[in-house]
Amino acid sequence: MRAAPTILHLDMDAFYASAEQAAKPSLRGKPVVVGGLGMRGVVATASYEARRLGVHSAMPMAQARRLAPNAAYLVPRFALYRTVSDQVMELLGRLSPLVEPLSLDEAFVDLEAGGVADDSASARAIGGQLRTVIRAVTGLSGSVGLAGSKMLAKIASEEAKPDGLLLIEPGTERELLAPMSVRILPGVGPATGDHLRRAGMTLVSHLAEAGEAELVRLLGKAHGVALHRMAQGYDDRPVVAERDAKSVSVEDTFDVDLHDRVRVRTEVERLAGRCVQRLRGAGRSGRTVVLKVRRYDFSTLTRSETLRGPTDDPTVVREAAARLLEAVDTTGGVRLLGVGVTGLADFAQEDLFAQAADAEHAAAEHAAAENAAAEHAAGESADRAGGPADARAGTVAERAAAEARESEEQLAARRWPAGHDVRHDVHGHGWVQGSGVGRVTVRFEEPWTPPGRVRTFRIDDPQLQPAEPLRLVRDPVDYSSWPASLPKSLSAAGPGEGEASRP
Repeated sequence: MRAAPTILHLDMDAFYASAEQAAKPSLRGKPVVVGGLGMRGVVATASYEARRLGVHSAMPMAQARRLAPNAAYLVPRFALYRTVSDQVMELLGRLSPLVEPLSLDEAFVDLEAGGVADDSASARAIGGQLRTVIRAVTGLSGSVGLAGSKMLAKIASEEAKPDGLLLIEPGTERELLAPMSVRILPGVGPATGDHLRRAGMTLVSHLAEAGEAELVRLLGKAHGVALHRMAQGYDDRPVVAERDAKSVSVEDTFDVDLHDRVRVRTEVERLAGRCVQRLRGAGRSGRTVVLKVRRYDFSTLTRSETLRGPTDDPTVVREAAARLLEAVDTTGGVRLLGVGVTGLADFAQEDLFAQAADAEHAAAEHAAAENAAAEHAAGESADRAGGPADARAGTVAERAAAEARESEEQLAARRWPAGHDVRHDVHGHGWVQGSGVGRVTVRFEEPWTPPGRVRTFRIDDPQLQPAEPLRLVRDPVDYSSWPASLPKSLSAAGPGEGEASRP
């Protein structure tokens, strides 16, 4: 435990939703919910306006819509969130070589290791400056907690939300924690919390008074000992700079179970492509391809294939995932699919180009065999029908055309997810408010303009195209000299309001 509050925890406020409000002037001050929009989707983040209506993270989207029917429901834009996260993490890296990211919007920083703080006054000054610079660079707010341990720093940032700073003076930890719920402690989830409640322990003070032996009896040695220490404010975990990812994966849950085997394979190939994009974005390659399938009865199957060496080739990953799918029984329907890559490395072996060619050749042979079988089956069916050949051909052609139109409609709808960026040749930059029935509705506005007008187009309008997200701040601040000195444009603003200390 440190004698000075030099461990900082930053947590961006309602990150995804706040980024959407900053990017879309018409949504500022209004309830915004970001997540999967289908019947089985869940809430990733809700704005504070939506939270006041009862919406919270991990809630089923259907329930959120009942609580906040007039909120804006948007599909996540991870390209934007990663860009903002990179900006924030770069700022944290200026404070210390020891930065421990927990997610895109959350991280610990060891200020003492960076030499920027050694007591309460210097830690508070740096925390206030950090909040000011983050807002100037990203347009978003973050809450800062400062304490002598990671546990207390995280609790402090949670107590400071939204848009605040809380410093917990070392030596006051036990007094601060005593009246708090046991759920505030790391490792106490719903199940452990309920177990402790049945034992009459609902507050942190109850855990401290119960003693280590009683907690070990209830929870086991490792968990009981750790929880008793935390209840007394002890936490000596260091800030760890490197948290190497073990895998990269993507998955989708479908509103309606997929029964068509061709559609299932198409979705697996699409997910494989997204997975490789993330893999390349992280500058990594992987050796093992993993397929995840959740069936109609909620049973989940995983299959894996280890390649000859690490790869980031989309063809190799796509074909490996397709081969894995062949070994999975999807009869009855599929509700979730996922593709991942494990065994990560920082390079890809050149001989995998040959592997990609082999995969393409095998895929071509497989497709040719399927086509031959289909033609043979169609010929037998036509022989049994005994009708005119051209009439039968016409029926097949009509069915194929209908399926093609349906497929095009699905692909077009997927092209215009709610909240994503578009650009029109005449009206400029905007974002999708919704799409369906062959139409897409777009609001044309930018982060630095007043709320814009809404227009509707056909989904295949040649003048309308998907676009990359715009930055959230029109004139970025030069913070190259920070933290040695605060940029002149910000020095007059000070660290901002919302600061406090405990006790």
